[in-house]
Amino acid sequence: MIAYTEFDELTLEDKISTLYEKGTFVMAIRYYGYKINLYLLGNFYLEVFINHKFSLIEKIIPLDHMHTRMKFYSDQIKLPKEEL
Repeated sequence: MIAYTEFDELTLEDKISTLYEKGTFVMAIRYYGYKINLYLLGNFYLEVFINHKFSLIEKIIPLDHMHTRMKFYSDQIKLPKEEL
């Protein structure tokens, strides 16, 4: 299992490969100009921001449980609560 700190040090290309090979796709949402794919990798969730206009993955970031995007996810699935 890969830790987030190790994942975060990878290049964008290596992050994409790691998610494709080891991650589990959970769901996708539309958010402004992006399609955001939610993945589970080990014990953490990641958001993959895809710009459809350019067919490009722009960034991969950890899921922010406090962001307003959580409403889009929680309307469709039940995510475990983050431990404080």
